[in-house]
Amino acid sequence: MKETVIQFGEGNFLRGFFDYFLHKMNQKGLYDGKAVVVQPISIGRAADLNAQNCKYNLYLRGIQNGEIVKEHTFVESISRCVDPYKNFEDYISLADNPDFRFIVSNTTEAGIEFVDTCKFQDKPALSFPGKLTQLLYRRYKNGLNGFVILACELIDNNGTELKKCVLKYAELWDLGADFVTWLENENHFINTLVDRIVTGYPNDETKEMHPDDKFLDTAEIFHLWVIEGNFEDEFPLKKAGFNVVWTDDAKPYKKIKVRILNGAHTSLVAGALLSEIETVGEAMNKELTSAFLNKAMKEEILSTIGENEDSIAFANNVFDRFKNPFIQHKWRSIALNSVSKYSVRVLPTLLEYKEKNGEYPKLLTMSLAYLLYFYKNDDPDDATDVVTTMKNDSIAEILANVSLWQNDLSDMTEIVTEYYNKIDTLGAKETMKWIVSQ
Repeated sequence: MKETVIQFGEGNFLRGFFDYFLHKMNQKGLYDGKAVVVQPISIGRAADLNAQNCKYNLYLRGIQNGEIVKEHTFVESISRCVDPYKNFEDYISLADNPDFRFIVSNTTEAGIEFVDTCKFQDKPALSFPGKLTQLLYRRYKNGLNGFVILACELIDNNGTELKKCVLKYAELWDLGADFVTWLENENHFINTLVDRIVTGYPNDETKEMHPDDKFLDTAEIFHLWVIEGNFEDEFPLKKAGFNVVWTDDAKPYKKIKVRILNGAHTSLVAGALLSEIETVGEAMNKELTSAFLNKAMKEEILSTIGENEDSIAFANNVFDRFKNPFIQHKWRSIALNSVSKYSVRVLPTLLEYKEKNGEYPKLLTMSLAYLLYFYKNDDPDDATDVVTTMKNDSIAEILANVSLWQNDLSDMTEIVTEYYNKIDTLGAKETMKWIVSQ
């Protein structure tokens, strides 16, 4: 089978997401190609993956339509791994093979970074965009076609940001106007949105079934890949049955994900912790916290962002995902940097609801009161200056602090103070019962 994909990153996520898709397309006779994995940083696992012929077991586990679903796949879509730090020529010569068409990357949020100390002569350049520029220049010099570059890093406009870095290196390294023209005309830097919780190497009985598989991977059943552009004819993901959206604009889908999935987490995290609930699954199995989230989702979040086929389906999937017994998602982990998360994930919905209905939504406003109470009375994990402000300032001062919320929330002072005092008087659980009954 030909090598057709260059993959930057050998981590759990791509192996539980992209490589699984590639394997299934090959298996169904819809595609004919394997991925060559490039280790993007100096400390990696390329040698270990090569040692087991780049094959591994993947278990998908979760809830679909209220039923527990499990799927096991022995993934064989990676042909080999290349470590550019140990053998730069193996890496750069990938540009010589005309069969390569796609590049996929997941190098963490910090991976798409322009480092101006990188030099073209480095073997390899330190940054991922620097390495990519070296590869692209060799491709250009070979007179070959460019690539479809699918960035999967969890940042906004990931493909666009990657392209910006590559163009900066082209300028810094004085690679010439013709190369820049080739970059612009022959390559497609694609923005994508990925969504699947990949839990990685398991800590349950699954590992006992494959004791020699160092790359045993686990993930939830749910997946979503939103891709700007349409290369379905070349890469038939939808035909293979995957939840993939080819679109001209990923922003509406990003809004749905952030407001519904992330917004649900952030709107419940403080209330759950104050109610001494440790995991998301535990919260979904308790009538009160499940009712709080269900009511907030239907009456406040969905009604504000717009109820359509995509948003309703995504919301329904969120509840199945939160109930997944195979994922122990701890609220303490979700609570990290909750103030900044709230300002991005929940506050826009809260403010839009107010603009639309003339009053603030009760449950999302209560979630803000819970957040303030949590920061003042618990041990939050956040930047020191944020924690200091939240603990020491009055409610009025906190809500007026534009640096915290990117908005002046002074007009919420009365209602947030009322809700805060209820938590202080009744406790977190009784206050939640009260707000759900309103």
